[in-house]
Amino acid sequence: MHDFDFLQPTTVAEASRLLTEYGDEARLMAGGTALMLALRQRMVAPGQVISLGRMRPDQGLHGLHYDPVRGLRIGALTRHVDLTRSLWVQRHYPSLAYMASHMANPQVRHQGTLGGNLCYADPATDPPTCLLSLGARVVLASAHGERELPLEDFLVDYYVTALAPDELVREIRVPPPPADGAARYTRFLRTAAEHRPLVNVALAVRRRGMTCVEARLVVGASTPVPTRQRAAEERLRGRLITPDLVAEVAASVAADRSVLSDQRGSAEHRRAMIDVVTRRTLAALFGLPTENEIQ
Repeated sequence: MHDFDFLQPTTVAEASRLLTEYGDEARLMAGGTALMLALRQRMVAPGQVISLGRMRPDQGLHGLHYDPVRGLRIGALTRHVDLTRSLWVQRHYPSLAYMASHMANPQVRHQGTLGGNLCYADPATDPPTCLLSLGARVVLASAHGERELPLEDFLVDYYVTALAPDELVREIRVPPPPADGAARYTRFLRTAAEHRPLVNVALAVRRRGMTCVEARLVVGASTPVPTRQRAAEERLRGRLITPDLVAEVAASVAADRSVLSDQRGSAEHRRAMIDVVTRRTLAALFGLPTENEIQ
């Protein structure tokens, strides 16, 4: 690890100006779990590390709050373990609480932040897939103001986001769940020793008994960015959920042409697991018989 300047702004405007001043030589640090690993492995060599650890509370990057009209607001510096422990999240967004309690490992959950995770845009991670199924949006801030984007538009490509050079994520917003809603998040690990999912699937629905009124189905970890399966969502809309329909939808999702092939798994293997995980997620959410649940 080489020497660098460690800068600690206290406001969004100050952090934004530092990003503008130092440009590509600088790296933002929130929890630091991904950045420290990259520094140790010499994958990056910044001249300046801009830490958000001393951001003032009035800058909107800390804490989370829920109300039934505006939904859930999560400060970008909220740790994954804070999502797990929040009674608001447990009650209104149980799939999000489940996801946060299973991602990575205890060290990452206690140190890593939700905003940092989204900005890193690692395709093989948990939060983006889950949040996208829940209709999340991100608030981006700079010295010049702020703008709000759907998470789907924020995640551009493999390790690429829509952040401008002088911007940082201030907040993540999740709309209130519908009264007839339900959601589920499922991840598949290649081996028990791994912490990064090979496949993950998130499903949020409005339902009336066994009928799916509306669905948001997202596949991640095996695609460059988490991807809404809109054709599958249309197949589910207004339909009675049966084992045959579940198998049909899962097969259509597994046929996605954007599935990755790399050293962690071939596209063929990933598609097979997407089929399995999608079937299990749909079946579990609607109370159909299913195999042993993937963790």
